Amino acid sequence: MPNPKKINFKLFFRKNFRRLEGFIFYLKAYLSPRQFIYLSCFLVGISSALAVIILKTFAHWVYVFAQYIDTILHLPYSNSTLPIIGIVLTAWVVKKMFDGSLEKGTSQIMYAVAKKSGIIPKKQMYAQIITSSLTVGMGGSAGLESPITITGAAFGSNFAQNYRLSYKDRTLLLACGVAAGISAAFNAPIAGVLFAIEVVLVDVSITAFIPIMISSATGALVSTIVLDEDILITFSKQLGFDYYNLPFYIILGIASGFVSVNYARTFRKIEHYFSRLRIGPIRKAFFGASILAVLIFFFPSLFGEGYNSIKILATSNPQQLLDNTVLQDFKDNAWVLLLFVGATLFIKVYATSITLGSGGNGGNFAPSLFVGSYLGFVIATFFNMLGFVKLPVSNFTMVGMAGILSGLFHAPLTAIFLIAEITSGYSLMVPLMVVSSISFAISKRYEPYSFDIKNLADKGDVFTNDRDKNILSAITVSRLIQTQIQTIKLAPTLEELVEKIAGHNQVLFPVINDKNELLGIINFEEIKPFLFNQFKIKYTAVKDIMSPPKEMINYDETAETIMEKFERSQADFLPVVENKVVIGLISKNALLEAYREKLKTIIIE
Repeated sequence: MPNPKKINFKLFFRKNFRRLEGFIFYLKAYLSPRQFIYLSCFLVGISSALAVIILKTFAHWVYVFAQYIDTILHLPYSNSTLPIIGIVLTAWVVKKMFDGSLEKGTSQIMYAVAKKSGIIPKKQMYAQIITSSLTVGMGGSAGLESPITITGAAFGSNFAQNYRLSYKDRTLLLACGVAAGISAAFNAPIAGVLFAIEVVLVDVSITAFIPIMISSATGALVSTIVLDEDILITFSKQLGFDYYNLPFYIILGIASGFVSVNYARTFRKIEHYFSRLRIGPIRKAFFGASILAVLIFFFPSLFGEGYNSIKILATSNPQQLLDNTVLQDFKDNAWVLLLFVGATLFIKVYATSITLGSGGNGGNFAPSLFVGSYLGFVIATFFNMLGFVKLPVSNFTMVGMAGILSGLFHAPLTAIFLIAEITSGYSLMVPLMVVSSISFAISKRYEPYSFDIKNLADKGDVFTNDRDKNILSAITVSRLIQTQIQTIKLAPTLEELVEKIAGHNQVLFPVINDKNELLGIINFEEIKPFLFNQFKIKYTAVKDIMSPPKEMINYDETAETIMEKFERSQADFLPVVENKVVIGLISKNALLEAYREKLKTIIIE
């Protein structure tokens, strides 16, 4: 027999939720559109902050539990087993609850903006919380910020859909959710705003700043009130900037750029390896998690987000990192500590890519801060050990985080202000700017796109800083293809061709073989002179008048590349093929008309 109290609770929740929803609809009718947007971004900010609180709290207490097992129950290295449980559980949940697929990474936000009119599925409002809690909370070597941003974006998108807001407002609230998530995760409202603008809304107007700032401030405020300071990554100890150390900060910036490039390329290779494994998701999760467990056994700081180890590095007792490791007897040896931190720095990318590639859920934001802090520590400690200079290790540890974050995500402003905010001051602003800008320049030279969106960027599926490209990327090319066309086979004479194309308004006729593969084209305008010569009509073969196409369009090409082909060929129509098989024609006028309609929609909204 069902529990009446449980049923009453559900009814109570649904009833009050509908009342709240109705009240917001009432406010929408009463308030001006701009006022309602301000209210909406405030509500989205609260929702995103609550998601951050759930994720961060769960991850923190699992970490505390793991340390309790190791220290109180005297079961050394037991935290190596927790990631196996967490990643396998994540794969099982994805398989059973989310139909075997779950979109990961902030690239999905950009894809939603570029290709889905800012619409993110409802399941992303809770799917990221559940899966990333299991993965990262139980020790998976990844970060929670990417799931946080997707969750925040989903709150913003679905709020806008529910209250029937326009595409422009929907995209704005999506960005508000992202800003609130980052702001709440670090208690860094400025960084939240900049991340939303640098990464999500690359083509932003000044009117978007106020709503994004409201959401970001709301997220930071809720996080500050509810979350314990130990859960957030904050630093209170730092020294002022000494300009004599500038050459060493330049070295850190150069190193950050190349380490970022290495991280991005290594991550993609390992992720690609796991994507090609032809085994079931549970077995793949167990296989990858087992490798991760071995890495954590030797390098315990790879467990979870790693923020606690970053705090240890920034203190005066970094040798604590060797506790509960096979090297704990060498804690007092500075060179052993340096080599251990250096090795961990380069192994982190393997731990993170294995975590995510094998089926876990998380992101690379926290790993980028992890790698950056370790890199800064290694460089400062190395030069100090040489004996000719005394560098502030804690400063380099913190500035290094900005270097990798800037190089990896191509977001230098976010990197600068995030580290400035979590260090509770701006005394390191000059080295932050130097290191972030150098790292960004080097990374941009070798990796034109942020590694998180490179796959989408290669397909033309994300927005750029070019408005024309943004509009073209939003056009669905498949809708423009004319599939009902007349094709020509290699008939013996032009006379038979004329009989076949009579009555058609078509200008371009693809010539195909028996497999429907494109052999060439016949342009009706070019064969007109033949039509007034009976001799040529009777004795000219099709193969004699057909010509190779100036350009061919592949079915999966983007509107941007198609427009480039039209410009090169100066043609009005081009054939569309898929695996060499002709499937239709596309008109330059149709593409231009689609561009105009999309531009008109954006301007009106």
